[in-house]
Amino acid sequence: MNFRSVVVLGRAVTVADAGEKLQALRAISEHACAGRWDDVRPPSERELQATLVMRISIETASAKVRNGPPIDAPGDMDLRVWAGELPLRIERGRALTDPRLDSDIPIPAYVLPPFIERTPASLE
Repeated sequence: MNFRSVVVLGRAVTVADAGEKLQALRAISEHACAGRWDDVRPPSERELQATLVMRISIETASAKVRNGPPIDAPGDMDLRVWAGELPLRIERGRALTDPRLDSDIPIPAYVLPPFIERTPASLE
C-alpha cells in the first residue's frame, strides 16, 4: 500500500488567550480557503469557548512515504490474482450553494476554479 505518514512528538498545551486562539483559527480557515475569514462573521464567544485550540512544541518528527507498484514475493506472482495500484485522491470539488441561501448571493471567486494556493499577506 502506498502511503504518506507523519508522526509528531511534543508537548501540547491549550491556547487560552482569546486573541491567540482567534489568530490560530484564522490561519487554519485561510489555509483551507484563502479570503473566507474576512467574508464571514467572527466566531461568537460561545463558539470560541466550545472550540479547543492547541499549540505543540515539536520535539521530534518523522515522515514516511511509500510510492510505486507492489513489491510482491516472487511466488505471489505465480498466483492468478490481480495486483497493482488503485490511486485515491482527495481534491477540491465544485462549490455547492446551501439550498437555504438567498439565490441572489453570488459564489465568491475564492471558491471557484482555478484554485490558487496562496497565503494572504496579512498572515505572512
